[in-house]
Amino acid sequence: MISSELPLPANLIGLTAPEVDQARERFGSNALADKEYDWQLLIRIGTEPMFILLALACSLYFFLGEWYEGIALGLAMALVSGLSILESIRSDRALEALQQLTAPTVQVMRNGKLEALPTEQLVVGDVILLTEGQTVPADSRLLQANDCSVDESTLTGESVPVFKAEIGDQFFKGTTLTSGRAFLLVNAVGGSTEIGKLGHVLQTITPEQTPLQQQIHQFVNRMAFIGLGAFLLVWTINFARSGDWMSSLLVGLTMAMTILPEEIPVAFSSFMALGAFRLAHLGVLTKQPQTVESLGSASVICVDKTGTITQEGMILTQLYVGSEHRIVSISSSLSSAALDVVTYARWASEPEPFDPMEKAILVVYHKYKLSGEPMKRPIVHEYPLAGSPPMMTHVYEQQSGPRLIAGKGAVERIVTSCSLDAQEADTILQQARQLSAQGYRVVGVAGSEWTGSSFPKNQDDFNWQFKGLIAFENPPKSNAKRVISQFKQAGIAVKLITGDFPETAISIARQVGLLVDRRILTGAEVMALSDVMLQQQVGLTSVFARMSPDAKLRVIQALKATGQVVAMTGDGVNDGPALKAAHIGVAMGQRGTELARQAASLILTNDNLASMVNAIALGRRIYQNLKKAIAYIISIHIPIILTVTVPLLANWPFTNLFSPIHVILLELIMGPTCSIGFEQEPAEKGLMHQPPRPINSTFFTGKELSLSLIQGLVIALFTLGVYYQSMQQGLPIDVVRTKTFASLIMSNLWLTLVSRSNQESLLSTLKKPNPFLWNIIGITLVLLTAILFIPAIRSFMQFSSLNAAQLGQCMLSGFASVIWVEGYKWRKREAINSF
Repeated sequence: MISSELPLPANLIGLTAPEVDQARERFGSNALADKEYDWQLLIRIGTEPMFILLALACSLYFFLGEWYEGIALGLAMALVSGLSILESIRSDRALEALQQLTAPTVQVMRNGKLEALPTEQLVVGDVILLTEGQTVPADSRLLQANDCSVDESTLTGESVPVFKAEIGDQFFKGTTLTSGRAFLLVNAVGGSTEIGKLGHVLQTITPEQTPLQQQIHQFVNRMAFIGLGAFLLVWTINFARSGDWMSSLLVGLTMAMTILPEEIPVAFSSFMALGAFRLAHLGVLTKQPQTVESLGSASVICVDKTGTITQEGMILTQLYVGSEHRIVSISSSLSSAALDVVTYARWASEPEPFDPMEKAILVVYHKYKLSGEPMKRPIVHEYPLAGSPPMMTHVYEQQSGPRLIAGKGAVERIVTSCSLDAQEADTILQQARQLSAQGYRVVGVAGSEWTGSSFPKNQDDFNWQFKGLIAFENPPKSNAKRVISQFKQAGIAVKLITGDFPETAISIARQVGLLVDRRILTGAEVMALSDVMLQQQVGLTSVFARMSPDAKLRVIQALKATGQVVAMTGDGVNDGPALKAAHIGVAMGQRGTELARQAASLILTNDNLASMVNAIALGRRIYQNLKKAIAYIISIHIPIILTVTVPLLANWPFTNLFSPIHVILLELIMGPTCSIGFEQEPAEKGLMHQPPRPINSTFFTGKELSLSLIQGLVIALFTLGVYYQSMQQGLPIDVVRTKTFASLIMSNLWLTLVSRSNQESLLSTLKKPNPFLWNIIGITLVLLTAILFIPAIRSFMQFSSLNAAQLGQCMLSGFASVIWVEGYKWRKREAINSF
């Protein structure tokens, strides 16, 4: 929401619609082009190994004068390419939709009004308003600033924020406001910005692959080498026997096509892209689809308190009045000393507050209709929220007399800055702890005056007088306890990391069922521990209080060093380093700063931690289904490979049953099954009651891989049995080919159904909804029926009609080759139940 009360620079109404169009036409848009063009997509599809093999086989058919086969394979090649293009477009559209949802916005003055627009719509000449935590969307010059400092480390490497106050100061695209707010005039966009000039360098950087991507890439490469070896072997053997190098080459290409598992990378990319799109519907945006994979591995989630497990916004409910040495509640009447505490707290806040605490102060300030000369005048000097623990200060010019100084911040910092005697300081800290133990968030308030012509370098150097404490109520969300319980059931440890007092953190943690004991670490203790000691302590500690940005970062690094997969939630500028360091950084979409959203890999659009439970459940389901899809691919490839290889090596009478057309037909059936059909499978029972998987674990355990291999070998055994028996009966080659192909198809159908669950029975999974999978099975059966019973298609495929007994044999073979897995699953369920 944009406040209508924001003070706007005088005589600036922003650009009109025609001026925006002219500026865009003259200077371009504020975007760096990184979209894949149509011709790049075609080149990528055309250089895939399966496409190259099909193109070679098609060329060989034409060279041999087998025109019908060549045309058919060309059509099949076009169909396969078309499916790949459609799959790429589908994934790209899902990702584009996510990018639009995660695209940053900025407040822009257009026609004299502030409106929120995507940063890509900015043009040269726009006037924009930036606030703390936002990233500068385009190169700009300063028009008006308020307590404005900028982190320019992305360009300069210098980590110390740069204070910006002079009109005309340059702001660079990609840098971040660490404090305050500023009106800026855009003077360069897109590729003309400083960071845009480096765009061609940035585009050459390839994102690092995840462990799962690396494992899949290595597996596909190994299979490609095996396919090359098999191709050379088959070509050589066929040529040695026939002397016809062209037909031998065709058989070799057929062999290579059976081995190449091109469905695996397609399945991976489809699962990740569609998974990211599904997450968006759960209120969780991901900027990189690969993040979906790591969700299922999350073993620790570090949550902040305010707005994450506590309710949005704050209420100022208690005051400790320093001059009266007593705690008072916000009621219908307050003493002048108590009102003085509220007044100084307001003066130490931003003129137009955006922080929840400052908004709460403003509510009370207005409630008692307080006023004062300082608020009628601009701030002449200010010290942004800084230090550890932090503090901020505003300096006001009065009509007469000395300048008025107002400061607020962490109680320890305020007490130290006021130079109180030990007894008084101890009393104040004791009162703060008492309020914190009741769950309040406590802030100290101080005031001073200044007559000097220049201001001290450090805000602590004013002659501060302690005014009092203000305590904010921020109770837990109604679902916080249930959400934390769900994390624990899923084997995910939850750790509270907050800047509040230990007493406040303990109180909230106890209310949401997070605190098992009173084990707690403060930021100072975290920074004092060695790396080894901290790694020993972080696993045993559930609550971290009084945490600075550096302390948060050390905790995340220590958890990672102990082998944990860490998710962390955050919303502020100070959370940026820790969000970036976590395996899964989670920013709040509504109250989070843009810096936090950019540092994070996930964004909760509704600021509801319950969405993370759903996201982790979806991540686990996607990973589980991807394993099913790849296990299916491995299992079904083995019988295809062996059906081509064994007859050749054993020198059977019919050695070359299948041609590339038959293989590509099988590929067309298998591709959608594994890439889309399995992706839509519901989750297995008890998925969120299992411990998270280690992120660096191998994709398949030896037992899981062995089961897939055995499944494939059993299917191959039955298929080759039909093959061999048919030859021994003296049946023609067309009949043998038809029976073998039909057996493979039936095995594939039963394997698809059985593979839907690693635990539940076939009868149970039949009740689970998956319309797309049933559509694939239906289309496969229609296709098989057309091949067997439509003479023209049957003749073209070099098939023969089958009688009822032969067809029944194929159906029985396909069923028997797979159904034994149900017995294995039954024994597995019995073992789990008995345990």
